[in-house]
Amino acid sequence: MISDLPRSLGRAEAVLVGRVRALGANGMISAIRKTPRTEPLCLTFTGLEGDEHGHPQVHGGEEMALHHYAFDHYAHWRKRFPRAAPLNAPGAFGENLSTTGITERTLCVGDILKIGKATVQVSQGRQPCYVLNAWFEAPDAAREIQETRQTGWYYRVLEEGDIAPGDSIELRERLNPNWTIDEVQRILYADTLNRDALKLLRDLPALTERWKSIFDARLKTGKVEDWTSRLGG
Repeated sequence: MISDLPRSLGRAEAVLVGRVRALGANGMISAIRKTPRTEPLCLTFTGLEGDEHGHPQVHGGEEMALHHYAFDHYAHWRKRFPRAAPLNAPGAFGENLSTTGITERTLCVGDILKIGKATVQVSQGRQPCYVLNAWFEAPDAAREIQETRQTGWYYRVLEEGDIAPGDSIELRERLNPNWTIDEVQRILYADTLNRDALKLLRDLPALTERWKSIFDARLKTGKVEDWTSRLGG
């Protein structure tokens, strides 16, 4: 039941897709360039029609089918990276869905949302990587984004259907009210060896197995995984 929560969270302000292309001086392969579409697009169990992923082993798939980023954060990043041309419009973070009023602090892992004709569930936050460094022409962009926890997040698709700009976004169910995306990421990136929290997150309903395995490994080893290659390339 969500009687104590607002059912309406707002509207989809932009729906974006992108193709794999070369990026930066080294020609790395990425589909981070997303462009807005005006027509309804089918959201399937593996993502939006017409969308691609340069590294499908870490992006896309059923557990990361749709990437959402809060346009609310753009003002901060424009001040921080004034030379980053991608920040002039939605899509700078490779997101498929852009909104205002919905952030990592207002959604919880496991939340079930209705977007247009599709039903989705928050599965995990987005882990920033070195592609953002090249895209924003800032060598520490990925690390800074991680530290702010303004990363965006992913959905798995529970019910396929069309989504389009202007579609309403409604919260239908909240499974884990104590675990906002931001709070899960606080444990992932800041309070990294909090054993009580790690135990809860290892078994958190609806969290991806990928992230559960990270928390389980920390419990077993007492160590934090190395982020160097992901953040720096």
